Amino acid sequence: MAAARRGKRVLIVLHQATSTPGRIGHWLRQRGVELDIRYPVFGDELPASLEAHHGAIIFGGPGSVNDNCAHFRKEIDWLSVPLRENKPYIGICLGAQMLAKHLGARVGPHPDGYCEVGYYPVRPTSLGAALCDCWPEYVYQWHREGFDIPAGAQKLLEGLGYFPNQAFRFGAAFGFQFHPEVTTAMLHRWTVKSAESLSWPGARPLSTHFEDRLVHDPAVSCWLDRFLDFWLTLQPGRQDQVAA
Repeated sequence: MAAARRGKRVLIVLHQATSTPGRIGHWLRQRGVELDIRYPVFGDELPASLEAHHGAIIFGGPGSVNDNCAHFRKEIDWLSVPLRENKPYIGICLGAQMLAKHLGARVGPHPDGYCEVGYYPVRPTSLGAALCDCWPEYVYQWHREGFDIPAGAQKLLEGLGYFPNQAFRFGAAFGFQFHPEVTTAMLHRWTVKSAESLSWPGARPLSTHFEDRLVHDPAVSCWLDRFLDFWLTLQPGRQDQVAA
């Protein structure tokens, strides 16, 4: 399996100058995967084809898919490329919302104005449990909007906090509302640079972000390791593949 990973190339899409692919980037590099990192917000073009890539990952960032933002619109439209070519895709937070939006699903705020900032409980659906047997019970969140499950997609993970939809699969494409890529350094940076988010309705107190990480991150790390191993060997178009 290690040999199968080596030499692969993955497109990484980020949205801020200070953004990194975090733990996902570390994991991929350690396994010999080349990262093709691009910032459409700063004018980087996205490829017309993913023929030279195993797949693509679009990460989170500030803003909403509903904003009248040219580079967001381009990214949402660009998702036709991995979907048309049946290339593996991962959308994280904003990247998942972009996938949902592209597929025609609603993306928007909680009806009562709540957010999820911190660790919140989740549980797999029957389809999620069939895909992977080691989903974490709590995941790290940082968002005020959520997505409906697109028509034709499989709901994999249910949120037990304020947003009921946390993960879905559409062919070889996956959308995750939560942030499995976050490192301890990123957690420090986010809670300092975006401290105002901690006052949003529903946000967890600052101290719990670090306390909960000690308790819950080992399970997130274990799941992510298993899932990325699966994702790198994914054969596009096959729905019967599992990560466990």
